[in-house]
Amino acid sequence: MCGIFAYLNYNVHRERRYILELLFNGLRRLEYRGYDSAGISIDSDSVPSADLGRNFPANSMNPLVFRQEGKIDQLVRSVYEEVDETKLNLDQTFSVHAGIAHTRWATHGPPSPRNSHPQSSGEGNEFLVVHNGIVTNYVELKENSDGGTPFNDVKFFTTTDNPKELFLSSDANALIEHTKQVLVIEDDEVVHLKDGGISILKFDSDNAKATGGLPRPASVQRALSILEMEVEQIKKGNYEHYMQKEIHEQPESLKTTMSGRLIQEGPGKVKGILLGGLKDYLKTIRRSRRIVFIGCGTSYNAALAARPFVEELSGVPVSMEIASDLLDRQGPIYREDTAVFVSQSGETADTLLALDYAKKNGALCVGITNTVGSALARNTHCGIHINAGAEIGVASTKAYTSQIVVMTMLALAVGDDSISSKSRREAIIDNLFDLPNKVRGVLQLDDEMKDLAKLLMDEQSLLMFGRGYNYATALEGALKVKEVALMHSEGMLAGEMKHGPLALVDETLPIVVIATRDACFSKQQSVIQQLHARKGRLIVMCTKGDASVVCPGGSCRAIEVPEVEDCLQPVINIIPLQLLAYHLTVLRGFDVDQPRNLAKSVTTQ
Repeated sequence: MCGIFAYLNYNVHRERRYILELLFNGLRRLEYRGYDSAGISIDSDSVPSADLGRNFPANSMNPLVFRQEGKIDQLVRSVYEEVDETKLNLDQTFSVHAGIAHTRWATHGPPSPRNSHPQSSGEGNEFLVVHNGIVTNYVELKENSDGGTPFNDVKFFTTTDNPKELFLSSDANALIEHTKQVLVIEDDEVVHLKDGGISILKFDSDNAKATGGLPRPASVQRALSILEMEVEQIKKGNYEHYMQKEIHEQPESLKTTMSGRLIQEGPGKVKGILLGGLKDYLKTIRRSRRIVFIGCGTSYNAALAARPFVEELSGVPVSMEIASDLLDRQGPIYREDTAVFVSQSGETADTLLALDYAKKNGALCVGITNTVGSALARNTHCGIHINAGAEIGVASTKAYTSQIVVMTMLALAVGDDSISSKSRREAIIDNLFDLPNKVRGVLQLDDEMKDLAKLLMDEQSLLMFGRGYNYATALEGALKVKEVALMHSEGMLAGEMKHGPLALVDETLPIVVIATRDACFSKQQSVIQQLHARKGRLIVMCTKGDASVVCPGGSCRAIEVPEVEDCLQPVINIIPLQLLAYHLTVLRGFDVDQPRNLAKSVTTQ
């Protein structure tokens, strides 16, 4: 959602033009998060280095603020137009300067320059504020605006006059081209920058509430972390869109997800799974009263796809919770539960609040995320990084398939103590080794999905039916179509077809039925026959070689995919639907990577 990027130079000479472009580029790296307006602030006048530390008269160097509704390019144009009108000197050099930039995703108040950030204290811009998320207690703040706590007894990491450049960002993608050394800020912490010095202050809000006083800051010492990503990961390369690139990266992203985690020592020897982040907790998970998967959107669908196999191998009941609904109901979570939190970004607000709720109830909390150092990774007891690489497109693609694979490996690790399931586990491990090649094969359906998209581009609605492992595939495929192609699409459980959805079926409504070979195949054949009887307009996804079985006499359009073990089939089956959603979006003329009203990382409730 909203994005923050700031740049501060101390005893480093930089032209105003350079600073402006650096801030604009930082905002562009945050575009994928979703936004509808943007703004920046820069200093108005340079201050001679000899004057550092003096108390400047009021309004001597008030910041300049530029805000604009719409895309970042519109902000850039408006800034340079104002620069020309005011004759602002872009060649002016600053040895000390603070600039800050922000992308806003409207929640309270429509997109407009007035509602964009930075927000100012008044006409003189005495101080400026940018923030992510929603200030839910804004009414109380307006009524008590004279309070505050001074920064006293601050211990700075460094107070030398050595030249330094500091970058602040709400997302690592905006930092990677400048530095790989980062300080990660936790909840209830404030960074204080003064004379080139840096300090982190921790406010104990819970203690303040208990005592009825104001929270007092305490200094925090923290080591630098190193970002493990490369600039190339956040570039499109030879692709037209990030979503297209990320769909086609899945053979490699799956390979990376499994790297070092699959054990296969040769014919007749041990096959197994090594998950370092879970090894000390596997016994606890096996003894759990139940396993609770908690997520939102695509992450929830990935967990739903993995649920049958986790139940099968662990022998532990598995329940599903949408994070926001769990919080609304204050649903029961017990000390004997294992709560598994699934989030691509690791920063999803509802998921993090549900994590806090589960921890307070004493459950073992496991995190599955794509983002090293995220709030989810830091605050769970243990977890697994999916290692799918940076995902920029708002519609998740490669993270979804990697999440399913990680949860499959989780099930294999938890069930590793069962002799009766050994042959089943080993067959799946063999399939995991070959999965990237199978995905590479199904990507060859790209042109076929483009042709199908041309037939469907003018439709108003699309239904998808699945069951068993592929109920999640129907939900996720429909979600992709509605997310990016802005077409009404619903994923439905095929077993519920006769309890309402069948009334929608006629010769005009396109329906996708997922009927690959698994335990539910014969039931899906029956669904196909019932839809045919009502003259349904069918598109059937089936196992390669089954087209004549599911569509006798060419009575429907078939999409043939490779066969893998049933628990891995959702990884294969979702890819044609991802391609379909992508081509529908392009043909319908919509923004693929930044769909209307949506954000990549949902950091508000």
